[in-house]
Amino acid sequence: MIVTPLDSATLDSKEQYVFYHKMIDFSLKELITAVQAKQILNQQEILLFKQYTDLLLYSIEAMRVKYMYDDDENMKVDLTDSSFPNYLEFRYLFNDLELREEFLSRLTDIDVLKDEFLDTLMRKKQPISKRKLFQAASIVYYTSARKEYIFNRFVQGKIIDAPKGSSAEYLVSWSFYDVTHNRPFICYMYFDYDGRDVQGYKEDIYSVLKNTSDREMALDTMAYAIDKRLPKVLPKLIRRVDLGPIHNVFAKDENELTHAILDGISKKTIPLESYVISFKVDELSSQSEFKEGSFFNKRIFQKWGNTFRQRYVFAPHRIIQLLYNKTPELMNKLEIPPVQVSDLKIEK
Repeated sequence: MIVTPLDSATLDSKEQYVFYHKMIDFSLKELITAVQAKQILNQQEILLFKQYTDLLLYSIEAMRVKYMYDDDENMKVDLTDSSFPNYLEFRYLFNDLELREEFLSRLTDIDVLKDEFLDTLMRKKQPISKRKLFQAASIVYYTSARKEYIFNRFVQGKIIDAPKGSSAEYLVSWSFYDVTHNRPFICYMYFDYDGRDVQGYKEDIYSVLKNTSDREMALDTMAYAIDKRLPKVLPKLIRRVDLGPIHNVFAKDENELTHAILDGISKKTIPLESYVISFKVDELSSQSEFKEGSFFNKRIFQKWGNTFRQRYVFAPHRIIQLLYNKTPELMNKLEIPPVQVSDLKIEK
């Protein structure tokens, strides 16, 4: 019997860890496949999307190993409009791996631990103690996890040539984990460059993106800040993907989709492992340009249109039927009908 932390922000049992990580891992992989199949993003954006979500999945798996047998610490999950780990958990991972060698030096030697495991299982015929399992998990965590693969609060992508037919010459992407919403966002900016070598200007671009575009805000505010601080960059299109929330039994918020899921689970009309993924794409395009400044120091700025938001929902077939019954108005506001993904099967 799995007890879910509906009024708690921590996972405090092995069963909860197994259940939660299976759900997040499964739903994110289903999302990647569905976004590609429905061509919600173009091919180049999909490739970048996969790279960022791979970092996310890698980090969540590292958390699973880190906390599985730890009796003293529990992983914190954001239960409101997220269902992702609290942003501090990613910071803890990064800090841990900064001190990898120091932590490894304190742990029992792996060969000694192997001999103790064999002796306990084969000679004494007893189960391994939780303390020893925690030691083994810690060795796996500190020897296998890599700091460079952890999803940090801000992750910078490279400047590349934009796909053929794009509105601009170059494409740069970045991702951030918003500390207010505790959700990951992925951004794409298509731009022209008023200079010879854009790679020679990349550090300026990266610095401005990190300082102006590392949190969820009005998209036109982000665009104006980038345009103002980078005189050689002419942004043409900005797209921002809001990855979540993932509505499931761990959530606790006022969202209509969350309420529909929790109501269905409580009435046992849908299984405990039911889930729905909300997915939003905000898009802002440059409509024209204007010049500002003195004769000798003129700057070209963009005139931006209105932000265009596309809403999507991904859920298994049975859940989609439930949502049409419970939240028909919300379903009718989606960009396309709810996208069907696979059911998650967890043995009870």
